[in-house]
Amino acid sequence: MKPTITTILILFLGLISISAQNSISGKIIDEQNNPLPFANIILLEIGENKTPKGVVSNDKGEFKFENVTSGKYKIEISMLGFKTQNIKEFTLKSNKTLNITLIEESQLLNEVVVKSKRPVIKQTAEKLIVDLEKSEMTNTNLQDVMRKIPGVLVTNNGISIAGNRGVRILINGKTTEYMDVETLLRDFPADNISKIEVVEQPGAEYEASGSGAIINIILKKNVRLGTHGSTNVWVGEDQGFEYGAGFSIASYKNKLNWQASTNFSEPTWREDLFLDRTVGSETYDQETIEPYNPTNFRIGGSIDYYINDKHSFGIGGRISTRTSDRVTSSKTIISDATTTNTLFSENRFDRERKNFNINPYYEYKTDKDKLVIDFNYVDFVNDNTNILADVAGSTINYNDRKYIQDGKYTIKTYKADYSKTISDNFKLSAGTRYANVKTDNDLQSFTHNTNNIFEFDEEESSQFLIKENIFALYSKINATSGKWSFSGGLRYENSNTDGTSIFMENGTEKIAIKKRPIKKVFPSASLSREITEVISASLSYSYRIQRPSYNSLNSFATYLDPFSAGVGNPNLTPAYTNNYQFNLTYEGQPFFTIGYSKTDDVIFDLIKQDNTTAQIRQQEVNVENNANWNFRLFAPLSFAKGLEGYTGVIVTNTDYQSSTFGVDLNKWNLIWFVQASYQLPWDINFELSGNYGTGALEGQIDVDWLAGLDFSFGKKFLDDKLKVNLGFNKMLNRGFVGKIDYGNGIAAVESNDSRQNIQLRLVYSFGSKFGKKKSGRNTNRDEENRIRDTN
Repeated sequence: MKPTITTILILFLGLISISAQNSISGKIIDEQNNPLPFANIILLEIGENKTPKGVVSNDKGEFKFENVTSGKYKIEISMLGFKTQNIKEFTLKSNKTLNITLIEESQLLNEVVVKSKRPVIKQTAEKLIVDLEKSEMTNTNLQDVMRKIPGVLVTNNGISIAGNRGVRILINGKTTEYMDVETLLRDFPADNISKIEVVEQPGAEYEASGSGAIINIILKKNVRLGTHGSTNVWVGEDQGFEYGAGFSIASYKNKLNWQASTNFSEPTWREDLFLDRTVGSETYDQETIEPYNPTNFRIGGSIDYYINDKHSFGIGGRISTRTSDRVTSSKTIISDATTTNTLFSENRFDRERKNFNINPYYEYKTDKDKLVIDFNYVDFVNDNTNILADVAGSTINYNDRKYIQDGKYTIKTYKADYSKTISDNFKLSAGTRYANVKTDNDLQSFTHNTNNIFEFDEEESSQFLIKENIFALYSKINATSGKWSFSGGLRYENSNTDGTSIFMENGTEKIAIKKRPIKKVFPSASLSREITEVISASLSYSYRIQRPSYNSLNSFATYLDPFSAGVGNPNLTPAYTNNYQFNLTYEGQPFFTIGYSKTDDVIFDLIKQDNTTAQIRQQEVNVENNANWNFRLFAPLSFAKGLEGYTGVIVTNTDYQSSTFGVDLNKWNLIWFVQASYQLPWDINFELSGNYGTGALEGQIDVDWLAGLDFSFGKKFLDDKLKVNLGFNKMLNRGFVGKIDYGNGIAAVESNDSRQNIQLRLVYSFGSKFGKKKSGRNTNRDEENRIRDTN
């Protein structure tokens, strides 16, 4: 068959298209003919509304743009310490080679950088992005930074977003290395943070597990060529004198880069619990004072080797420990119409935790393709001993008890992520992940015998083993057309969890095995449109799973005092949530949001009272139905010179319904918040964070009004090398006050954390100030997030 004119024309146009793919390469040197690594080369196409392309020169000063279509271009070459050079308009018809010499600036440090006191905030359909790179802040830790994010409330009870406290904190896309939020907020230095992403509708690239928003902290990496670092120290007064110190150093030179850091802290605080309840004709007035002064230590580091401008690999590792030895004091007054008795008790806790992690990776990156292969190994040990005993003055006898709980966790995860940029308006992503988890929790129970010696009680001792494998695949597209933007993805997860209980029953060893296989597809999508030049709207959806934490599956009972205990539940099943959200933004800033979520078999802290034994038991169970609405309205604060910040109101409705457990809870609440900074005389920065809430449901507890107030003063010295911050936290003496409906009685409850915390922090930065940014990477440590323990 002879070729037609149409066929010939198509072949001819194809040859033209192929031949139009050119390259631009070259070398950047200084006046002494030395290569200049990490220079920025920007390629701009003239006459087209396209995003400029950029590359960074390698350690030999070489650069290359590939797959460049024929056309008219201009190039800009810049590097800190050298004059910017512009290559005027030229026509590209074939491959082009350029050799460029940059001239050193005579005044290296005279450039003017305009910075804002407030971070740059941008709301998209998927996430709220807080860019700290262009903000001139005197904040010294993560807690200060979190208070700058609209709608994120930092209170005594942790972090909440739209009334939801199920917030996961990630660092560079992986779970935090701290086991409690309080330590993370206090110890993590703000200087290391580049951006914070608040992801309320996680896309397919994120693990599907979780019930609330994700806060992803993106760290600065390779931001300065040379060797530099910082040291920090802080002292404070909470429930006693507290202090901490840290040191970090990094070297970014040519191909081999390394970082190292260490941190030590001894914070103090306490949790007080007051409970007034009725059991039959008796009144139980319980008071528990629980001080806490853990010792935290962490050391970590990483090495990155850049083979060339496309290939790199590296390895990171860390060791962290936390130990604490504390005594919780309890007093229970039991009274009826004629008699009053008192039981004094102490619970002596001894906690020791060790966490070892190692994480190698490989990365391939070009203008259009990126591949990251990642392996992560975690070995976590959690050993606990506590002795519950009565003390002198009690009029009620109590048989002393001792518990030794040893926990071991081994987590291995393998992950590969690939993304391809087809054009400025279209991007594809795909990836896979495999996790293998093994846990071994052993409980040994002892009771005082007639000789006042602790004797092993095999009937109340047990061992709980978990083996879990999770395999995941995901794909995602991002597309833009005119004023419309779309993002959509699918994530498939296949998990198998086997729980094995080993215990004694009537002198015979029993073994119970519970298997839980899950195969699910988790979709996510978002659609946004520019309505006017300043107003945009977006609609997003995500489907997620909340797996029980590994500790909650243990059937162990943990006693706070003789009448209160927490009990594990090996029968817990995952919860599934459908999330919907609508956003309106003004000039890219958060303005108005409506959110709705519906959860089946939500994991719920059920508190029950046994009127026969007078004991309270708290246990996580699956409540059939849970629905949440939230409405948010934000506004910037800028009505006075030197004032920056946000204020807003958040209205939420929470509903729990369960015929199985007799749960019927529904409540509306309103929270007003303000987050502001103001420039005082002598360049002193004043920051304030406050909130007031009409009340809320915290699980089964119906909480009365809440309020919080924190403020700080900050100033820089020694050419901005030294930052000093004096913070006053938790200044309102309002506790967590509410009531609990047990179903067979109502209890008044008050939970007070420590009050009026004062901290002085100093951060000193040293070393080279020269250099350019290089790309970072994400690794994965998702399963660590489920090792949950608040002690």
